[in-house]
Amino acid sequence: MRYHRWFSPWVLVVPALAWLLVFNLWPSINTVILSFTNARPIGGGTFVGLKNFEALLHDEQLRYALLNSVIYMIVCLPLLTILPLALAVLVEKKLPGITFFRTAFYTPVVASAVVVALIWQWILDDRGLVNGLAEKLGVISGPLPFLSDQWLLLFSAISLTVWKGLGYYMIIYLAALGNVGRELHEAAAVDGASAFRRFTNITIPGVRGTMILIAILISVSALRVFSELFILSGGNGGPGGRDSSVVMLIQQYSQGFEGNLGYASALSIVLFFVTVVPMLALARLNRKAADA
Repeated sequence: MRYHRWFSPWVLVVPALAWLLVFNLWPSINTVILSFTNARPIGGGTFVGLKNFEALLHDEQLRYALLNSVIYMIVCLPLLTILPLALAVLVEKKLPGITFFRTAFYTPVVASAVVVALIWQWILDDRGLVNGLAEKLGVISGPLPFLSDQWLLLFSAISLTVWKGLGYYMIIYLAALGNVGRELHEAAAVDGASAFRRFTNITIPGVRGTMILIAILISVSALRVFSELFILSGGNGGPGGRDSSVVMLIQQYSQGFEGNLGYASALSIVLFFVTVVPMLALARLNRKAADA
């Protein structure tokens, strides 16, 4: 056997390690450092201590952004956890033409988020498809402000997120359903259990781990939402900027030559802790359920 020097494995590891340090670890450390400064894109900055974090406590836009993010997560979490599972159960069946429906449900996933958001913006516009059709049918007397009302805009963006994410999480559930024993369903059917009882007592417990994983992914994605709200609001965060997300605020404060990178970095740290909390809570819930 050919002799290998002690550093041979490290030669293979160094490129990946360098990539991790340069593009992951160092930007994270630099963000923490910048959060204690008043750095600008041009001209550098000076140390300001906790002033950026003190300013966050009085930032009304941040309060609206956090509220939007929490509502986004609360609404998306049950919808994108249960609906994709129900779809996966339906398309898992061996029926004629079921491949077409699998493709149809998954198509929004491969479409660009920006393109899809622009299409929804056109559909929900005051003179768009939804308002035009509703007025023709006499359901409404005037256009509904889907894109100019604070709450209608927020829930329009949530609807877009749910519609686009259904197919993605459906595919994950399809893979998980392959590990649920069919003999359990057959035995329950013989005992007279209804389809709903089999779904709640066999299917859901069988994919519980996958549901926790999907719940974590949905929580993080919802709290970090950007494209949907940015495109539907025209980039201004809706009326008075009250439909902005935390990511939109970070982008707003960091752009341009006069951007405040220090304040944007402080916002990034807040977003990090906001996303970590539901992740830890769901992981703890999964651990308790596993120990029970």
